[in-house]
Amino acid sequence: MPCERIRSPQLPICPVPRRRPSPTPAEPTQIPPAPTSPWADLDEHGSGLAVDNFITSWMNQLSHALRRHLTLSYADPFGVSVAEWRMLAFIAHEGQLSLSQLAQLSSTDKALVSRTLKLLEHRGLVQLQASGRGRARKLLCRLSPAGLDLHDQMIRVARERQAAMLRVLSPTERQGLYDALNKLKAECARLDRQHDITDQSDAPLHKKVTRPTALDGL
Repeated sequence: MPCERIRSPQLPICPVPRRRPSPTPAEPTQIPPAPTSPWADLDEHGSGLAVDNFITSWMNQLSHALRRHLTLSYADPFGVSVAEWRMLAFIAHEGQLSLSQLAQLSSTDKALVSRTLKLLEHRGLVQLQASGRGRARKLLCRLSPAGLDLHDQMIRVARERQAAMLRVLSPTERQGLYDALNKLKAECARLDRQHDITDQSDAPLHKKVTRPTALDGL
């Protein structure tokens, strides 16, 4: 009797999954090396220091650029000028200021402060009140309810734009910049005090110099 051939059951053939090629690792972004500082080996005579590397040139160019890309970006949409925004911000921070105090805090000429306040008063954003008599008479400034509302809207946008620019720097760079600016500010204050002493001791020979107007800080 012939033997029957036992057939094994045919199993389904499973396709072997194709292996996806691993992605080629992206090359790291090449950060260009920082340019050599023209102030690294500076002697007391400023030998070889180009005009465009004067600290005043750098500060002036940076101030105008920051004003263009930061301050105007949140002042223009609210329909106020940079000078008007500065006055609103200083008065809101202090609550109430005299015209003289406002001029001093903002490093702005009194005549410009007075004109700006008149415009803000005309728009109903600032309330002005005369106080005292004679030589003690002064003009007190405070924000109206409409001025406070406008300031509260603007300050939120201003803080966001300022923070975005500062966060371009690392925390270490921000601290270094803050320390350096404070050091320069302290030196300018020392020179101001020295200049004031010279003016008082030799008044007939020295004409008082008007401080430059600063409108780019906020």
